[in-house]
Amino acid sequence: MSVPLQHRASDSTDGIDRIAEEKQKITLHPTPLSTRKQDALGLDDADRQSTTNRFKTFRSAFKYIHHLTPKQVDDYMHSYVIYNLDWADEDAMIKELGPDYQAKVGECLKAYYGIINHLCAMGDVEKMYIPPHMDKRASVIENQLLYEKAVAHAIGMKAGDKVLDLGCGRGRVAAHMASMTGAIVTGLNIDPNQVAQAQEFNDQKGFKNNFVQQDMNTLPLPFADNSFDCFYQIQALSLCKDLSALFREVYRVLKPGAKVSLLDWVSLPGYDPSNPEHLALMRRVKPLIGAVGTPTPTSFEKALEDAGFVVTKSENASIDGLQAPLIDRVDIYFRTMRQIILGLVKIKVLPQHFRTLINRLCLDGQAFVKMDRMRLISTSYWIVAEKPL
Repeated sequence: MSVPLQHRASDSTDGIDRIAEEKQKITLHPTPLSTRKQDALGLDDADRQSTTNRFKTFRSAFKYIHHLTPKQVDDYMHSYVIYNLDWADEDAMIKELGPDYQAKVGECLKAYYGIINHLCAMGDVEKMYIPPHMDKRASVIENQLLYEKAVAHAIGMKAGDKVLDLGCGRGRVAAHMASMTGAIVTGLNIDPNQVAQAQEFNDQKGFKNNFVQQDMNTLPLPFADNSFDCFYQIQALSLCKDLSALFREVYRVLKPGAKVSLLDWVSLPGYDPSNPEHLALMRRVKPLIGAVGTPTPTSFEKALEDAGFVVTKSENASIDGLQAPLIDRVDIYFRTMRQIILGLVKIKVLPQHFRTLINRLCLDGQAFVKMDRMRLISTSYWIVAEKPL
């Protein structure tokens, strides 16, 4: 059944302006950063150059969501079916999606990311990842910038390097990498909406980065052998059906001596699938974070080593291994935004589908916080590896 779009607000800016005004009151970084604080965090002009105008980004995302069709909303809501499945259980995949389940997962991912990227852009997770908790003084966006600086350093990114970004999203991380180092980033993503946004944003910023639409599960990768000087990805690999096959392809397209950085979600040793509480929490959290697979640090390391890489770092990048302070901050922001949106829907300033989308987005944030605090999972696990010379 289609989600009703009756009582659609007019094309005036009334709804946008009203919600933007409320956003200013609850924003995750309410005042502009001082130069002194930027210096203390180790952020500089190269970091600022890659950031977006937050109000402009919010306004653009809000308008896009406002004009969604019933089919887009229905397809998005239906896409969550894949997050109740797991690549490891092929029988369940076939039962739910049919024998061509890999293609069906790809279709769901396009429907999902075609909307979720705009929902995230209404907050401070436009890059669609909650970063490792790198510095207690820093906001969510600042922690993203700090982590990305750490990645560039860890993989030795420098001017003129050709870099592969797998699951590039809206191209904001690629822009930061180019701004910091002068490298040229090629981003790959399944969602044409994000690829178009990424190219437009990077072109506007004057970077030479380029972006390609392709499902990471459709191999081989569309690049020649020994094409890239380094590689990174951020929280995309749970969408990969066969890690070993993908890492063999990454190995192929990297030059000898190239380094790779992976930041992803993992199930930690403390998680016990036979524990009813653990299992119930996992069933709530996987749809929230958009995870199909359930990798572990060991499964990542083995797949990398089987492909020929040498693992040089494998650790939780968050302070004391806890990402919960940032997760909680993002959850509080969106739950507050939810109340504002629901109020505006009630008085018919916003169309009804805003209620559907924001309710789904805000579901189970505290379950995510709890699993992190219990050290059952993390989305800030960092692995660095190298292709031998």
